[in-house]
Amino acid sequence: MSAINDSPEQKNKQQVIAALPSEAQQWLLGLPWVQRRYVLSLCHVMCATSLEEQVRFLDEYTADGVISRIIHDQDTQQRIYHHLRRFHIKTQLTEKVLRRYIRQYYLHAAQARQHRDKAYLESAIRLMMDGQEHSRAIMYILGFELLILLFGMSWQQHERFYTLQPHQEDFFNLYIRPVQQAHRLNGVIVPKDEHRFFARRDYFIRVPQLKISQTRALIMASFSPKQISQLGSIVMRHQNALQFNYEHIFQQDSDTVIFG
Repeated sequence: MSAINDSPEQKNKQQVIAALPSEAQQWLLGLPWVQRRYVLSLCHVMCATSLEEQVRFLDEYTADGVISRIIHDQDTQQRIYHHLRRFHIKTQLTEKVLRRYIRQYYLHAAQARQHRDKAYLESAIRLMMDGQEHSRAIMYILGFELLILLFGMSWQQHERFYTLQPHQEDFFNLYIRPVQQAHRLNGVIVPKDEHRFFARRDYFIRVPQLKISQTRALIMASFSPKQISQLGSIVMRHQNALQFNYEHIFQQDSDTVIFG
């Protein structure tokens, strides 16, 4: 009997089951054979499907529970809305918006890992069962909205924004520089004759013209989910961590008024 229990197959089974939460272990081991076949069928189907099909399935199967937790967490919602209003961001966290963000968080987390097909399912499971992962997803939403704001600013507005910060160099290197690099690489803003004042001024004051889908794609390519969640977390934890003065940053340039 001990030889059977110590077989490689038995050890492998124990390792797989041990990786599950205790409640899931008890549920799985308590299933009768007929229901175990259903579990195996689901595992087989998930392994055989493409990433896009997994995304659709997990979005429908898990998003409702995650969204319900966010909607019923009124305190966190109010805090997020407070900061959105502080940065003059008009996004409403409707169920449709939350569902898109949860799906995007799954996908972005999977893309950041080497094996995307496995990582997407892993991200979904963690988000359903891990309180910290749930919190990171909420911070991701706030951080992403702030980056949408940054991607829509001119470089002059960037300059006005980061000079308000207590740690200007850190803020520039962590957030402004990657945004401006993405602007350059994707032809959103193309500096020409940077050392000539009037040529520099032309691109420096240009406001990017981006569709929201383009902005989302650029953010996901330029920042990791961890970086985005950290930005949201910094703002949520400390009221004055990110200084913002809408009138100062978005003031109309006097030259634009005269010559525009």
